[in-house]
Amino acid sequence: MIVLLWNKDALREADETAAFYQEKQSGLEKRFLDNLEDATARIARNPYLYRKIENNIRKCKLPHFPYAVIYRIEKETLEIIAIMHLRQAPGYWKHRDSVFPS
Repeated sequence: MIVLLWNKDALREADETAAFYQEKQSGLEKRFLDNLEDATARIARNPYLYRKIENNIRKCKLPHFPYAVIYRIEKETLEIIAIMHLRQAPGYWKHRDSVFPS
């Protein structure tokens, strides 16, 4: 069974993005969060399905929203590193500390 861990900055990004969509249109934040939940479930089912962007780091795009889940895999653990806007500077998340022990 895959263990899913969230980097604190990725959680913040998910919360901030949901709040942004809530301000734009009532109910849009729920659609975003449903898409995000679906994406993380798909990643957990088949973590190697999505495009490798660097070493053991992969990217899963969200349908209907310009965001992607950036994650890394180590054994039976998945770390969600970032909820990245696709038009944001790529790699801004690279400085984030891993939840995996060194």
